[in-house]
Amino acid sequence: MSVSISNLTKDYGGQLAVNDATFEAKPGEILGFLGPNGAGKSTTMKIVTCFIPQTSGEVQVCGLDTRTDSIEVRRQIGYLPEHNPLYKDMYVKEYLQFAARSHKLGNSKSRIAEMIEMTGLGREQHKQIKALSKGYRQRVGLAQAMLHDPAVLILDEPTSGLDPNQLSEIRSLIKQIGREKTVIFSTHIMQEVQALCDRVIIINQGKIVANDSIETLQLKTQGKVAIKVEFLKAPAEQKLLSIDGVEEVKNLGNQSFQLMTNGDKDLRRDIFEFAVNNKYILLGMEKEVSTVEDVFKLLTK
Repeated sequence: MSVSISNLTKDYGGQLAVNDATFEAKPGEILGFLGPNGAGKSTTMKIVTCFIPQTSGEVQVCGLDTRTDSIEVRRQIGYLPEHNPLYKDMYVKEYLQFAARSHKLGNSKSRIAEMIEMTGLGREQHKQIKALSKGYRQRVGLAQAMLHDPAVLILDEPTSGLDPNQLSEIRSLIKQIGREKTVIFSTHIMQEVQALCDRVIIINQGKIVANDSIETLQLKTQGKVAIKVEFLKAPAEQKLLSIDGVEEVKNLGNQSFQLMTNGDKDLRRDIFEFAVNNKYILLGMEKEVSTVEDVFKLLTK
């Protein structure tokens, strides 16, 4: 495992910011790390990146303990914090050269050129950072975080404040990075979680309340399964209740209904056969699932 966290606790004078958290992040995986403000996300990230020590528990990065091998752990991690700490009076290429010297990179010239190309900074490399848009500043931060070719990349709100075009570009870049590295990705933008993450961890009041794929969490938290159907000419609600597995029918108007079942049975085949056998023309049918936002609200309320 690239990152392994076991029984992690951080106590700030009687206030538990992180409470007995355990999870892992694997190579080639983009792990979404979610939670409301004050839930313990940033504290956990600061412990993993060796900014602060834990009160108890173990954190290992690429097999190295954050308490006993903190310098070596930092060499394995690229970190982009929520507030991107750039030297804005520096030029883009100058700043990356400074970061390369800090990492004591031997192949800095070729590596900087590679990062500039990967992050799309070619036309901006000779500009001062303060002259860049928010999206390009985020690219500079990503280039700096990846410059020393770390095994683990930790991104705290990397898409905050970006316009739709910038969001798409940064999202594509993170996906590309995630094929080769372990990426831990923190965000409040649920659409980003849906688009980017292979698995999500939700933390609430310092405790891990969910650790699974998005699809599995949606099924676990959904309760009733709903199918939305639309007919050319609507049948009576009582007839729809005769379909095997349908427990509740809600009339949505305009010849549309929501059919509910408590089990995990997919009703779509039965609904289709009902329409065919009873000569109803079916215009549309859609299985409704909980959104990531629904799951988040349910687990953190």
